[in-house]
Amino acid sequence: MSVTLRQKPIKGGKEQSLYLDFYPAIKNPQTGKLTRREFLSIYIQSKPVTSAEKELVKEKKAKAEAMKGLRELQIINEKYDFIDKTRFKMCFLDYFYDLAKVKGDKWIMVYSHFVNFSNDKCSFGDLTSDLCDKFREYLINANQLKNKDYKLSQNSASAYFRTFRAVLKKAYQDRYLRENINDFLESIKETDVKKEYLTLAEIKIMAESQCEFPVLKSAALFSCLTGLRISDVISLEWEHITPSPLNGFCIRKRIQKSKREETIPISTETLALCGKRETGIVFKGLKRTMINAPLKKWLKEIGITKHITFHCFRNTNATLLAALGVDILTIRSMLAHKNIKTTQLYANPSDEKKIEAANAITLS
Repeated sequence: MSVTLRQKPIKGGKEQSLYLDFYPAIKNPQTGKLTRREFLSIYIQSKPVTSAEKELVKEKKAKAEAMKGLRELQIINEKYDFIDKTRFKMCFLDYFYDLAKVKGDKWIMVYSHFVNFSNDKCSFGDLTSDLCDKFREYLINANQLKNKDYKLSQNSASAYFRTFRAVLKKAYQDRYLRENINDFLESIKETDVKKEYLTLAEIKIMAESQCEFPVLKSAALFSCLTGLRISDVISLEWEHITPSPLNGFCIRKRIQKSKREETIPISTETLALCGKRETGIVFKGLKRTMINAPLKKWLKEIGITKHITFHCFRNTNATLLAALGVDILTIRSMLAHKNIKTTQLYANPSDEKKIEAANAITLS
């Protein structure tokens, strides 16, 4: 195998285009077609006159010679992907969207932010560490897409940039990128945020109160007792609630976020919140719109002034279990966490435990 640097006249012979000639021909790994030439997009004057022109021709030829040497090494190592340049012209946004559709809502959100950032135009060839750094800065300063009057939180920006870096890693593994851009990127640091939760006394107030939407009340209490997210509560069907192999009942369901099937035991009291056993959806009539204004209105009416979202009911479940002495591994299993570090966030002492500790040492 030989690689020869050649030049071809263009533009009436005033300039030369430098290219590499391969002998024998190389097979394109994607198309299977044979090719003899690789044009380097390097152009030199055919007859340089001034010393500056001659020096520029010399520099360009030196760069072409360096690329010739690189190609020789790549051919020796049988790495022929350099000749398939079509992939770098492909639309990165299409690739990103196809991944996001499979991965879920968060990925779709990150994709939407990148569309805004890139003005809906970006090929794989456009992706550089500089562009990705600019997207990082965009996320740090961006507003939310759904609530445009509010900025993205630091932790949301951090999570979104992690997702974006996962896309870059996948694109590199699929050989759409020549280098792993992640090696040159800095993550966005997270900030410590207090996870809001309800006390057991506040949950009892909820249970004893009236709510404009009874199904919202049942679903909220159900989430407090099981730790299920709103997406899994809404999609819960009666077929997911089955007799437990040991005793009582359990939920056997593919969790939407992790995409894994989990088995979660439930108490008789929890099962009672589901109402009479039927078919299909358990919490019929429950809508995502209820977890915004209607939920806030109900909690305010019963005297709960904390900033509580539906996800806080999951925090409540984990925090109360930890406060009651349930071990971390069990809590992790109940909440279907992939990483034990996520569960450990709930292991911090509750306010009640801190007050108890503060009064444990007395001088009397």
